[in-house]
Amino acid sequence: MSNRLRMNWVDLFIIIFISGVAIICLVPFLYMIALSLSSNNAIISQKVSLWPVEFTIETYKTILSDIEMIYTLGYTIVLTIIYTIFCMFLTICAAYPLTKKRLKGRNFLLTVMVITMYFSGGLIPSYLLVKNLDLINSVWSLILPGAMSVFNVIILKTFFSSLPESLEESASIDGCNDLGILMRIVLPLSLPCIATLSLFYAVDRWNGFQDALFYITNKNLYPIQLKLYQIITANQQLDTQQGEGSVGAFIVPESLKAASVMFATVPILVVYPKLQKYFVEGVMTGAIKG
Repeated sequence: MSNRLRMNWVDLFIIIFISGVAIICLVPFLYMIALSLSSNNAIISQKVSLWPVEFTIETYKTILSDIEMIYTLGYTIVLTIIYTIFCMFLTICAAYPLTKKRLKGRNFLLTVMVITMYFSGGLIPSYLLVKNLDLINSVWSLILPGAMSVFNVIILKTFFSSLPESLEESASIDGCNDLGILMRIVLPLSLPCIATLSLFYAVDRWNGFQDALFYITNKNLYPIQLKLYQIITANQQLDTQQGEGSVGAFIVPESLKAASVMFATVPILVVYPKLQKYFVEGVMTGAIKG
C-alpha cells in the first residue's frame, strides 16, 4: 500500500511539474494574442497582460489586406512542402542503404556523415559556395544547403534497422528487389517515423530566417519569417521617428508585431494536430502489418 501511495505522489509531482512547464511556455503565446487583439490605448497604458483589453481585430484586418503578406504566406507554404518532400527523399535514400551490411564502406560513409554534425566550414564558406553555385536570389538557396539532416538520417536508419529482417527476406524470395522492398514493406511500416521527421523538416523550414537573410534580396522570394523581420524592423524605425515627434501622432507598433507573429505561427500550429492524428494511423498500420 505504501509503494502504491508513493507512486501516486510521484505521478502527482510529475503532473504538476509538466503542467508548470506547459504554463510557462504558454504564457508568452497568450500575451502575444492579447497584444494583437488589444487597442492602441490599452497597450500604451500598459493594461494588457494575458487577456485582450478593448478588443479589436483592426490589426488583423490590416495584415489580411496586405497583398504582399498573403502572397508571402502562400509562397512559404509551397516552399515548406517542396522542402519537406525533397529532404525526406534524400533522407530515405541515405538511411535505407546504410542498414544493409552488404554495402561496402558503410561504416566509413556513416563516419563521414557524423563528422559533419560536429564540424562545418562556417558561414562565410557556406555563403561563397552558394554564390559560386549561382544560387543567390534563387529558391534553391533555401532548399539545397539544408536538404538533409544527418541527425534525421541516423534516426530513420535506426528505425529501419529495428524492422524484422524476415519481412524483407520473404519479399526477396517472392522476387521483390531492394526498391520494391523499400516501397512496399519498409516505408509503410515506417510511417510514424517518417511523419515525425517530416514535421522536423517542415518546422525547420517554416522558422528558417538566417539563410533567407543572407541569400535572398528579391522581395518576391522572402519567406514568412524574413517578411516578419522586415515588418518589425520597419515599425521599430517608425516608432523611433514618431517618438521624436509629437505625442499625438504616436502609433503603437506592438499590436502589429504581435499580429504578424500570430499570422506566421498559426499555420504550423494548425498542421500539427492533423499530423499527430497521422502518427496514430501510422502506428496502427505498422502494428497490423507487422
